[in-house]
Amino acid sequence: MTPLARAVADEARRRKALEVATTERPVSTRIFTVANQKGGVGKTTTTVNLAAALAQLGMRVLVIDMDPQGNASTALGVPHHAGVSGIYDVLIDGLPLADVVRESSSVAGLWCAPATIDLAGAEIELVPLVARESRLRKALRAFLSGHSGEQRFDFVFVDCPPSLGLLTVNAFVAAVEVLIPIQCEYYALEGVSQLLTNIEMIREHLNPDLDVSTILMTMYDARTRLSAQVADEVRQHFPQQVVKTVIPRSVRVSEAPSHGETVMTYDPHSTGALSYREVAVELTSPRASPDPSPQPEGASRE
Repeated sequence: MTPLARAVADEARRRKALEVATTERPVSTRIFTVANQKGGVGKTTTTVNLAAALAQLGMRVLVIDMDPQGNASTALGVPHHAGVSGIYDVLIDGLPLADVVRESSSVAGLWCAPATIDLAGAEIELVPLVARESRLRKALRAFLSGHSGEQRFDFVFVDCPPSLGLLTVNAFVAAVEVLIPIQCEYYALEGVSQLLTNIEMIREHLNPDLDVSTILMTMYDARTRLSAQVADEVRQHFPQQVVKTVIPRSVRVSEAPSHGETVMTYDPHSTGALSYREVAVELTSPRASPDPSPQPEGASRE
């Protein structure tokens, strides 16, 4: 078989496997912070596409956009222009989260708390406030407590800016699990060790339940040996956390946000959409546990 024929056959096999895959709702709401101190690794892309894929599987999903750029809000088709109430008003003014959450215009079952331009100044405004690190956790718990039974949210994803400021700290304190997208390129692991150190500090002082449960390889280029080497190295360091599916480089994935959509609706038959759907199935398979996975090899809680 030619390389193209093998690729087509492999994609057909993957699509057939998805048709018979079994999924189920988690026993309780799984709250993820999607974080990586390195920019350009696919945090927002992962957040919105994985959230959309889960919603298409019948899950109720909430995305909280904590990045002042508001890219997640754009991709989900949720207004976030000046004058719109957003996560800034929740953090600074104590507005209930329910007052800012909006359903995505393109995916049923997917909601978003948008980030407006005001969020750019929130890092400074949070400094003098009482319980500044836990304001998002308080708001999120109050919001989730108002949704039970069939209205319960199954997944919450918090999209973070590429820094460890108070916005990211709020996201870590509010979450139970951390999802780290890692780019399949030379500097992929640069900064990850520092990120794990910071997560350990958050766990020790602010949120003992926080754990790195999921690592997703993004921007994988099957034509290069480098991508395979980086993926193998990451799997060696984090054997329990790495998701089996890798996310390939895809023009369609990159194009989708410019149309105010995720790739799941912009081009649902693309390879990128297929890959995110496979990740969603991994997270919702009956074998998937809502509890955080064990620490990566070599990591310590000491």
